[in-house]
Amino acid sequence: MTEFRGPWTAGDVENFLQETTIPIRLATTRPDDSLWVVTLWYRYRDGAFECATQADADVVGFLRNEPSVAVDVSTNRVPYRGIRGNGTATISTDGARETLRDLVVRYLGDTDSSLAKRLLDDEREEVRIQIEPATVYSWDYGARMRDVSTADAD
Repeated sequence: MTEFRGPWTAGDVENFLQETTIPIRLATTRPDDSLWVVTLWYRYRDGAFECATQADADVVGFLRNEPSVAVDVSTNRVPYRGIRGNGTATISTDGARETLRDLVVRYLGDTDSSLAKRLLDDEREEVRIQIEPATVYSWDYGARMRDVSTADAD
C-alpha cells in the first residue's frame, strides 16, 4: 500500500502522473553500491509506474541485482511541481511490447515516426519495468511562484 505525503491527495497524484508527459527519473544501485540515475518514459497504471527498455540495458541488470529504487517526476518550468518517492521494481517480459507501444504513443503521439518504428522493431527484445511505490511525496510551488509562473508548466 502506497503512503502519500505532501499537499496532493492520491487522486491529485494520479491525475498529475496521467496528464504529465515528462520522463520519470529512476535512481538505482549499481553492483558496486554506487548510485545511478536513468530517465525513462513511464505510464502510471493501477497505482504503479510502468516503463519499457531493451532487455540488455544496464539498468535492467542493476534492478535485477537490487530492486529498491527512488523515483522523481517533476516539471522543469515554473511553477515547479511533482512527486518523488521510493519503491520496488520488478522486471518482466510479460506485457513489454504492449507497454512500449503505449509509451511511444503517449510520448510521441503516434507510431509513424522513424524513432517510433525503430523502438517498435520486432528484432528488439524489450522488458517491462514495474515500480510499486511505497512512499510518494508531492509538492507544488505554484502559490509561492505565482508571480514568475509560465502558462505551460511541463
